[in-house]
Amino acid sequence: MLSRLADVLVPAVGRLTITADAGAELAPGSIIAANHTSLADPALVLAALHRLGAGRTAVMAAAGLWRIPVLGRALAREGHIPVHRRDRRAAQALDAAAAALQRGHLVLIYAEGGLPQRSDAAEAPPGTFRSGLSRLVQQTGAPVVPVGQAGARRITSGNVPKQIAGLLTAPLRRPGLHVHVGSPLRLAGNSAARTEQAHAAVTAAWHTAAAHLGGRAALAV
Repeated sequence: MLSRLADVLVPAVGRLTITADAGAELAPGSIIAANHTSLADPALVLAALHRLGAGRTAVMAAAGLWRIPVLGRALAREGHIPVHRRDRRAAQALDAAAAALQRGHLVLIYAEGGLPQRSDAAEAPPGTFRSGLSRLVQQTGAPVVPVGQAGARRITSGNVPKQIAGLLTAPLRRPGLHVHVGSPLRLAGNSAARTEQAHAAVTAAWHTAAAHLGGRAALAV
């Protein structure tokens, strides 16, 4: 439901275009690893995945969202996964993600573990990845599909007043938004090596997305 809703709402706040590598595949039971820059970017990624015909996607997101009355109930009903950061319950999120992958769902993870601490709306490469993605791969052996998005910070970024202002004015500004889906990869080696491989692949996907917003032609899907 949230994927369909995102696909309806995103065009109201911006111009979404999508590209994919020739070998890109959204096979059931895959991990979707995306760069995280804005509160808006999960909607961009979900909308893009929906347009590309992806199956059911479970999003790993900050547990605080489940405390928002209407949103929290929707997230729980749809099977999304709360992440309790810096909490002993954090490992439960990986177990829930592994179970979702086993059921054939896609799992969207933001390996940076949070949003960048800056107020501008400029694009920047993904920050340092935490170990959660590598641990999930070790636990499940699932393939990782790198996804890069650009433009979400043009909708919301900065402090709360600035984010609200950005969201309210986005339908008038209609900023460019782009999502690029890379080819799936099998992470290998120790935890540090797996994390480095994933970071490099997501960074490459982000570079492609950012380049399209910089003036290159993008195919609307």
